[in-house]
Amino acid sequence: MDDDRFRWQGEGVCRGVEPEVFFPVSDDDAWRAKELCNRCAVRNPCLVFSLQNRERYGVWGGVTEKERVEMFRRGLAQRALEEALQRAG
Repeated sequence: MDDDRFRWQGEGVCRGVEPEVFFPVSDDDAWRAKELCNRCAVRNPCLVFSLQNRERYGVWGGVTEKERVEMFRRGLAQRALEEALQRAG
């Protein structure tokens, strides 16, 4: 496993926060997770990770599962992944 690939996880604002916050029952209940994500320096790598791995559940990078599905439907997810690859060099 490539440790550098996951280094961002140690820098997340979510470290130490109860996981239930990031797995809300509904999108309406996702506000707490989104507020934390909005303050997080590794929000983008988190979102990219969720898109690459097709995470089906939870809030990742400030985006709910329904919002990620919509990103794929509209082609925004592919663009975000391409941009991440370009930044990685």
